[in-house]
Amino acid sequence: MRAISSLFVCLLLSACAAASRPVDTVVVAPGVVLALPAPAELLRTVDVIQLVTARHGDDVFVFEGRLSVGPGGLRLVGTDAMGRRAMDIAWNGGCLTVERASWLPERVRPENVLADIVLIYWPEAAVRRGLRGATLETGPGARTIIADGRAVIAIRTQGDPWLGAAQLSNTAWAYDIEVRSAGVGP
Repeated sequence: MRAISSLFVCLLLSACAAASRPVDTVVVAPGVVLALPAPAELLRTVDVIQLVTARHGDDVFVFEGRLSVGPGGLRLVGTDAMGRRAMDIAWNGGCLTVERASWLPERVRPENVLADIVLIYWPEAAVRRGLRGATLETGPGARTIIADGRAVIAIRTQGDPWLGAAQLSNTAWAYDIEVRSAGVGP
Protein backbone atom coordinates (compact mmCIF):
# COMPACT_ATOMS: atom_id res chain seq x y z
CA MET A 1 0.00 0.00 0.00
CA ARG A 2 2.87 2.39 0.82
CA ALA A 3 4.37 1.82 -2.64
CA ILE A 4 1.02 2.62 -4.28
CA SER A 5 0.74 5.80 -2.19
CA SER A 6 4.28 6.81 -3.16
CA LEU A 7 3.55 6.20 -6.82
CA PHE A 8 0.39 8.30 -6.61
CA VAL A 9 2.29 11.17 -4.92
CA CYS A 10 5.00 10.98 -7.61
CA LEU A 11 2.43 11.14 -10.37
CA LEU A 12 0.70 14.11 -8.79
CA LEU A 13 3.85 16.09 -8.03
CA SER A 14 5.81 15.43 -11.19
CA ALA A 15 3.57 14.04 -13.88
CA CYS A 16 5.88 15.15 -16.68
CA ALA A 17 9.25 14.34 -15.09
CA ALA A 18 10.42 11.14 -16.80
CA ALA A 19 13.22 10.57 -14.28
CA SER A 20 10.85 10.47 -11.26
CA ARG A 21 10.05 7.23 -9.52
CA PRO A 22 8.81 6.08 -6.14
CA VAL A 23 11.62 5.16 -3.76
CA ASP A 24 11.04 4.20 -0.16
CA THR A 25 13.72 1.54 0.37
CA VAL A 26 17.33 1.25 -0.76
CA VAL A 27 19.71 -1.72 -0.66
CA VAL A 28 22.80 -0.32 1.10
CA ALA A 29 24.84 -3.55 1.29
CA PRO A 30 24.18 -7.17 0.30
CA GLY A 31 21.13 -8.28 2.29
CA VAL A 32 20.80 -4.89 4.02
CA VAL A 33 17.90 -2.60 3.21
CA LEU A 34 17.24 0.91 4.50
CA ALA A 35 13.61 2.03 4.62
CA LEU A 36 14.05 5.76 4.03
CA PRO A 37 12.66 7.98 6.79
CA ALA A 38 10.67 11.06 5.81
CA PRO A 39 12.60 14.30 5.30
CA ALA A 40 10.72 15.76 8.30
CA GLU A 41 12.32 13.09 10.52
CA LEU A 42 15.61 15.00 10.22
CA LEU A 43 13.96 17.36 12.76
CA ARG A 44 15.68 20.44 11.35
CA THR A 45 16.06 22.51 8.21
CA VAL A 46 19.49 22.47 6.62
CA ASP A 47 21.19 24.35 3.78
CA VAL A 48 24.86 23.47 3.30
CA ILE A 49 27.62 23.45 0.74
CA GLN A 50 29.63 20.24 0.76
CA LEU A 51 32.93 19.09 -0.65
CA VAL A 52 32.58 15.36 -1.31
CA THR A 53 35.48 13.04 -2.09
CA ALA A 54 34.44 9.52 -3.12
CA ARG A 55 36.85 6.64 -3.61
CA HIS A 56 36.13 3.30 -5.28
CA GLY A 57 39.16 1.18 -6.09
CA ASP A 58 41.64 3.41 -7.91
CA ASP A 59 38.94 5.91 -8.90
CA VAL A 60 38.59 9.18 -7.00
CA PHE A 61 35.73 11.58 -7.65
CA VAL A 62 35.52 15.05 -6.11
CA PHE A 63 32.26 16.97 -6.17
CA GLU A 64 30.87 20.12 -4.69
CA GLY A 65 27.30 19.75 -3.52
CA ARG A 66 24.57 22.08 -2.41
CA LEU A 67 22.27 20.17 -0.07
CA SER A 68 19.02 21.57 1.26
CA VAL A 69 16.67 19.62 3.51
CA GLY A 70 13.37 20.72 5.02
CA PRO A 71 10.21 19.00 6.22
CA GLY A 72 8.89 18.79 2.64
CA GLY A 73 11.94 17.30 0.95
CA LEU A 74 15.59 17.15 0.06
CA ARG A 75 17.46 18.66 -2.87
CA LEU A 76 21.06 17.93 -3.79
CA VAL A 77 22.87 19.50 -6.72
CA GLY A 78 26.37 18.18 -7.34
CA THR A 79 28.99 19.67 -9.65
CA ASP A 80 32.44 18.43 -10.59
CA ALA A 81 35.71 20.37 -10.28
CA MET A 82 35.09 22.05 -13.65
CA GLY A 83 31.66 23.29 -12.55
CA ARG A 84 29.70 20.79 -14.67
CA ARG A 85 26.47 19.59 -13.12
CA ALA A 86 26.89 15.91 -12.28
CA MET A 87 23.61 15.15 -10.57
CA ASP A 88 20.46 16.88 -9.37
CA ILE A 89 18.42 14.89 -6.85
CA ALA A 90 15.03 15.89 -5.43
CA TRP A 91 13.26 13.67 -2.89
CA ASN A 92 9.96 14.38 -1.18
CA GLY A 93 9.90 11.34 1.08
CA GLY A 94 8.33 9.02 -1.46
CA CYS A 95 9.36 10.12 -4.92
CA LEU A 96 12.91 10.51 -6.20
CA THR A 97 13.51 12.79 -9.19
CA VAL A 98 16.96 12.68 -10.76
CA GLU A 99 18.83 14.44 -13.51
CA ARG A 100 22.31 13.07 -14.08
CA ALA A 101 25.12 13.86 -16.47
CA SER A 102 25.83 11.29 -19.15
CA TRP A 103 29.50 11.21 -18.08
CA LEU A 104 28.68 10.24 -14.48
CA PRO A 105 29.60 6.56 -13.88
CA GLU A 106 26.59 4.23 -13.73
CA ARG A 107 27.78 2.85 -10.38
CA VAL A 108 26.93 6.24 -8.83
CA ARG A 109 23.31 5.44 -8.05
CA PRO A 110 21.12 8.37 -6.90
CA GLU A 111 19.13 6.24 -4.46
CA ASN A 112 22.37 5.16 -2.76
CA VAL A 113 23.60 8.76 -2.61
CA LEU A 114 20.33 9.56 -0.83
CA ALA A 115 20.70 6.55 1.50
CA ASP A 116 24.27 7.56 2.41
CA ILE A 117 23.03 11.06 3.29
CA VAL A 118 20.35 9.53 5.53
CA LEU A 119 22.81 7.15 7.19
CA ILE A 120 25.20 9.99 8.00
CA TYR A 121 22.81 12.77 9.02
CA TRP A 122 19.38 11.51 10.11
CA PRO A 123 18.79 10.90 13.83
CA GLU A 124 19.90 7.56 15.22
CA ALA A 125 16.32 6.45 15.97
CA ALA A 126 15.20 7.02 12.37
CA VAL A 127 18.18 5.10 10.95
CA ARG A 128 17.78 2.26 13.44
CA ARG A 129 14.05 1.97 12.66
CA GLY A 130 14.73 1.87 8.92
CA LEU A 131 17.36 -0.88 8.85
CA ARG A 132 16.39 -4.38 7.67
CA GLY A 133 18.89 -7.24 7.77
CA ALA A 134 21.33 -5.32 9.97
CA THR A 135 21.72 -3.53 13.26
CA LEU A 136 23.08 -0.13 14.14
CA GLU A 137 25.77 0.34 16.78
CA THR A 138 26.64 3.85 17.89
CA GLY A 139 29.24 5.62 19.98
CA PRO A 140 30.60 9.15 20.21
CA GLY A 141 31.03 10.32 16.62
CA ALA A 142 30.49 6.83 15.24
CA ARG A 143 27.80 4.70 13.63
CA THR A 144 28.38 1.15 12.45
CA ILE A 145 25.98 -0.99 10.44
CA ILE A 146 26.46 -4.65 11.37
CA ALA A 147 25.20 -7.53 9.20
CA ASP A 148 25.95 -11.19 9.77
CA GLY A 149 28.34 -10.31 12.59
CA ARG A 150 30.54 -7.94 10.60
CA ALA A 151 30.69 -4.22 9.96
CA VAL A 152 29.45 -3.41 6.45
CA ILE A 153 29.21 0.38 6.82
CA ALA A 154 31.16 2.60 9.22
CA ILE A 155 30.47 6.30 9.70
CA ARG A 156 32.65 8.74 11.63
CA THR A 157 31.82 12.36 12.36
CA GLN A 158 33.56 15.22 14.11
CA GLY A 159 31.24 17.46 16.10
CA ASP A 160 28.14 18.53 14.19
CA PRO A 161 28.57 16.80 10.82
CA TRP A 162 26.49 19.55 9.17
CA LEU A 163 29.26 22.04 10.00
CA GLY A 164 32.32 19.83 9.77
CA ALA A 165 33.49 16.49 8.46
CA ALA A 166 31.97 13.04 8.06
CA GLN A 167 33.40 9.85 6.61
CA LEU A 168 31.42 6.85 5.40
CA SER A 169 33.12 3.58 4.52
CA ASN A 170 31.00 0.92 2.83
CA THR A 171 33.24 -2.14 3.07
CA ALA A 172 30.56 -4.37 1.52
CA TRP A 173 30.72 -2.41 -1.75
CA ALA A 174 34.28 -1.13 -1.36
CA TYR A 175 33.77 2.62 -1.44
CA ASP A 176 34.61 5.49 0.89
CA ILE A 177 33.16 8.98 1.07
CA GLU A 178 34.51 12.01 2.89
CA VAL A 179 32.18 14.99 3.25
CA ARG A 180 33.13 18.46 4.48
CA SER A 181 30.14 20.74 5.10
CA ALA A 182 29.66 24.44 5.69
CA GLY A 183 26.38 26.22 6.38
CA VAL A 184 24.85 28.63 3.90
CA GLY A 185 23.21 31.89 4.94
CA PRO A 186 22.39 33.19 8.41
